[in-house]
Amino acid sequence: MKHFNTLTASLALALGATTAMAQEKVMVGEPSWPGAKIMSRVIGQVIETRLGGEVGYAPGANAVIFAAMDGGRGDIDVHPDVWLPNQSSFTDEYVDQKGTVGLSDGSYEGRAGICVPTYMVEDHNIKSIYDLATPMAQELFDSDGDGMGEVWVGASGWASTNTFKVRVRDYGIETFLTPTTEDETVFYSRLKDQIDQKKGAAFYCYAPHYVHALYDVTILEEPEHDPATYKMVQPDQDADWYNQSHVSTGEPVKTVTVAHSKSLDQRNPAAASFLSSINMDAAQLSGLTYEVVVKGREIDEVVAEWIDANGDTVDGWLGLKTN
Repeated sequence: MKHFNTLTASLALALGATTAMAQEKVMVGEPSWPGAKIMSRVIGQVIETRLGGEVGYAPGANAVIFAAMDGGRGDIDVHPDVWLPNQSSFTDEYVDQKGTVGLSDGSYEGRAGICVPTYMVEDHNIKSIYDLATPMAQELFDSDGDGMGEVWVGASGWASTNTFKVRVRDYGIETFLTPTTEDETVFYSRLKDQIDQKKGAAFYCYAPHYVHALYDVTILEEPEHDPATYKMVQPDQDADWYNQSHVSTGEPVKTVTVAHSKSLDQRNPAAASFLSSINMDAAQLSGLTYEVVVKGREIDEVVAEWIDANGDTVDGWLGLKTN
């Protein structure tokens, strides 16, 4: 009996240690765009409510999040919204070469381009990306009266912003429209005023995103994606990235996935398994961004409602569905 009690105590201690290891806190990265912030909370709430784990959130740009995941110390464990090929320089290094970061099996499709309000298409025949490279566009899209039009190419720190800086140059647009890179919140506040007054506005846009539900906008036509005329070098690959890049055809269809530090395989295996299986739906994510950004609802409340209403989906991520 004494031997049995000792064995039982040893097993209990071992199980306790395993549980403690499995419940190590997960730090979820929080990039600046709305879809990423919402995905960070979806991930965090599933870990907390369904796995019983502890979660923290860490705002950061792509380079910071990937470097932290590579370090494996728990500073940041998850990137909730990895757009490929936009962020392929990071996945090439940390997923393919170093093997320190893993990607989820599931993904959703994203699209990206330059949008204008649809009234610019109907009233001024602005239909193609090339229509921005004209003296007429220079006048139509000049919102500050400096003689040059403006085109918002994204926020600083986004990989896509670099790509669209190059795109605007190589389509000849920057001769007529100055690329701007203010924060997304600042830009969308200005966009509202421009649309309310039916003024010209040209801007980087992507889907899923609430802008497509909020306003009637059109993605301008571009030549079909051609790898031969699409060479994008990111700053982490070459300090002379801008001059080394050339982009004069449309964006490829994006694959958007979740990345996590492979150190979680040991530090929190349950969370690592979940993060490997997560598979979000683009249309549902657009709906969530609309609720949060446009309706102004609390992000945690919106996400909690979605998780409650989509138990089967979450069960699938957690490997609990049997069919």
